[in-house]
Amino acid sequence: MKRIEVAKTAGFCFGVNRAVEMTYKLVDSGKKVATFGPLIHNPVVIEDLEKKGVRVINSPIEASADTTVIVRTHGVGASVYRSLEATGADICDATCPFVKKIHRIVGENSSPDIPVLIAGDSGHPEVIGIMGHCRGECFTFRNAEELRKIFENHPEYSEKKITVVSQTTFSVKEWQESLKIIKILCTNANVFDTICNATQDRQKEASELSQRVDMMIIIGGSQSSNTAKLKGVCEKNCTTYLVERAADVKNIDFSACDVVGVTAGASTPACIIKEVLCNMSEILNEQSKELEEGAVERKTDVAEAAAGELEESAASAQPAEEVPSEEADEQDFSKALEESLNSMNNDQKVTGIVMGFSPTEIQVDIGRKHAGYVPMDEYSADPAADPKKELKIGDEIGLIIMKTNDAEGTVMLSKRRYDAMQAWRDIADAAETDKVFEGVVTDVVKGGVIAVTDGVRVFIPGSLATASRSESLDSLLRKNVKFRIIEVNNYKRRAVGSIRAVLKEERKAAEEAFWAQAEVGQKYTGTVKSLTNYGAFVDIGGVDGMVHISELSWKRIKHPSDVLKVGDVIDVYIKALDPEKKKISLGYRKDEDNPWEILRKNYPEGTVIDAEIVSLTDFGAFARVIPGIDGLIHISQIADRRIEKPSDVLKVGDKVQAKIIGIDFDKKRVSLSIRALLEPAAEDEAEETEAE
Repeated sequence: MKRIEVAKTAGFCFGVNRAVEMTYKLVDSGKKVATFGPLIHNPVVIEDLEKKGVRVINSPIEASADTTVIVRTHGVGASVYRSLEATGADICDATCPFVKKIHRIVGENSSPDIPVLIAGDSGHPEVIGIMGHCRGECFTFRNAEELRKIFENHPEYSEKKITVVSQTTFSVKEWQESLKIIKILCTNANVFDTICNATQDRQKEASELSQRVDMMIIIGGSQSSNTAKLKGVCEKNCTTYLVERAADVKNIDFSACDVVGVTAGASTPACIIKEVLCNMSEILNEQSKELEEGAVERKTDVAEAAAGELEESAASAQPAEEVPSEEADEQDFSKALEESLNSMNNDQKVTGIVMGFSPTEIQVDIGRKHAGYVPMDEYSADPAADPKKELKIGDEIGLIIMKTNDAEGTVMLSKRRYDAMQAWRDIADAAETDKVFEGVVTDVVKGGVIAVTDGVRVFIPGSLATASRSESLDSLLRKNVKFRIIEVNNYKRRAVGSIRAVLKEERKAAEEAFWAQAEVGQKYTGTVKSLTNYGAFVDIGGVDGMVHISELSWKRIKHPSDVLKVGDVIDVYIKALDPEKKKISLGYRKDEDNPWEILRKNYPEGTVIDAEIVSLTDFGAFARVIPGIDGLIHISQIADRRIEKPSDVLKVGDKVQAKIIGIDFDKKRVSLSIRALLEPAAEDEAEETEAE
C-alpha cells in the first residue's frame, strides 16, 4: 500500500501567511492594490493576485495616490517608506514582524559613532532593507572570514561600540562561528540574535523525513530560495523533485515508491499543497492498482488521509518564536551559466519575438506550439533594467529555454542567461583582445572583489582592485568599475580581471595629455590626496602636483592640516614644471590675499591703526597691524618719556593706537609709533610751562 507522509512544518510561515491574508483582504474590499516587489516567491499566488488586478511595482515612482501599496515581507529601507508616503499612496506594511524587529533594533542601536555589522547576503532584499534603517556606517558579512576582514580594515572597531544583527535566515553554524570572532576581536559589541527558528525547523524536519521515505516532493516556487534549500537538504538522502503546481507531478514515476514524503516552502499556500496531494493520490492509487493486477477495492484513500493530516497540522500549529521572511533568489550566475552551457544544445537557444507585457513577465513567440514567457527577473542581470522601456512589440531577442510545461503548453525562457552566455564568450576572447569591460562590484570576498558584467561574475584580486594597496576594497562595493580580463578558465567558466590595469592606462593617458599642454600659470580644480609635513599632494586630473607648505597660506602654519584636509576640493595654479622629473609645483594662496599687498593698498605710511600687542622684547614691542603682519614699536616710540623696558608700559594683549611711520616692502618690515601720537600733546605742555 502506497502512502504519503506530509511534513508538519510544510507551507506558509506566519509572516508570509499574514502578508497574503492582508493582500486578499484589501483586494476583496475593492481597493486598487499594488505590491512593492513580488509579495512572495510563488508564481501561483502571484498569478492569482495579478488576475485580481494586483500589480507589482519596483520603485516608489510607480505608485499613485489612488493605490494601496503593500510592502512585502522582506521589508524596505526607511527612505523607501518616505518616498512611498510622498506619492500620496496608502501604505500597508506587510513586513514580517520579526524583520520589523530588526529594523527597530538597528534604528535604536546605531549612530554616526556606532556602526552596525549585519550577518547576511548584501544583495538580499531583507538585508538591503535592514541597511536602510541604520543611522551610521553598516557592513555585511556572509561568513567568519568576511567578518574578520571587516575588523582588519577597521581596527578601531575592536574597542568601539558596535551593534551586530543577522538576516532572519542566516546559517546558525556561520552565526556561531562569527560570534566567536566577535568575542575575540571586539570588547564592546552589542549582539542581537535575530535568526528565525522557523526556517531551521522546516529544514530539520525535511531532512529527517527524507531519510525514511523513498522519494521527496518539494512544493514551492522555483524562484524561492528557501524552497531551493529544502530541495538541497532532501536530495542528499533520496530522489527529490521540486514542483510548483499540481500538474507538475503527472510526469513523475512513483511506481518504485512505497512511501513518498511531502514538504513545502514558506511561500506555498495550503490550497496548492492540497491540489498536489490530490494529484499524487490519483497517480499512486492508479499505480497501486496496476501493481496489484486489477485489484478492485482501494485499501486506502491517500488523498483524504494526506489532506486530513495537513489540515490537522495547520490547525494545531502554533506561531514560531521567530518568523522567516521569504528569501529572494540571488543565484550564483557563474554556476548557473556553467550548468546551462554543460547541457546546452541548439534546441535550448531560441529567438523570440516580443508579443506583449504583463507586470510579471514578457510574452514571446518562439515559433512553437507552446506559449513562451520570460519572467521579469530573467530579463536582465541589471535590477534597474525596464523591459517595457527597452523593448517594443515585434522586437527579436535571444533566449534560453529554462523549462517546458507540456500540460499547460508553456515555455519559460531567460534572456538574462542568454546574455550571460554571450558575455562569457566575449570574456573568453578578451584575454587576447585587451577589451575593457564595465561592471558593478557586488561582493567583497576573501582576497578581492566580485564584479558582474552582463550577468557574468569576474573575480578581481585585492592587489589588482585599486590604484594603491592602501585603499579599502569596501569603497568599491556597488560601484561601477572598468577592468580588463587577465586570466580565463573556460573549463570552470572562471575569469580573473584587473581594475588597476585600466586605472594605470587611464592615468598614463591623463599624464600624457597634461604634459602636452601644461604651462606655468594654468589654473586647475583638484582634490587633496595626501598631506605631509612639507606640503599637500593634489590630484588635478590624473596627475598629482604638490603645494609646498609655504604656498598654502600667507600666515605661518605648523602643518598643512592647519589649512587643508584629505578630500578637500581646491583651486590651484601651476607655479613651476619639471617635465624631465615629472614634478609639478602648485600654488594655492592668492596674490590678492597677500597681506603685504593689502598693506600697500590700504595702509600707507602715516596711517593710524588700532593694534594689539602680540610680543615684547628688550628693544621694543610687536603689534598686529593686519592678520599676517606684525609691526615693531621701538622702545623709543612707546612713550613720551624714557623707559627702562617695554614691559614697564605694555603687556601682551594690550590694545593701543599706533601710527605707521615706516614700511620696508623688500625686507617685509613695518615700523610703528605710539609716541608719534603723543608728541603734540607733550609739546603743548612744554610751551605752556615756558609761558608761565
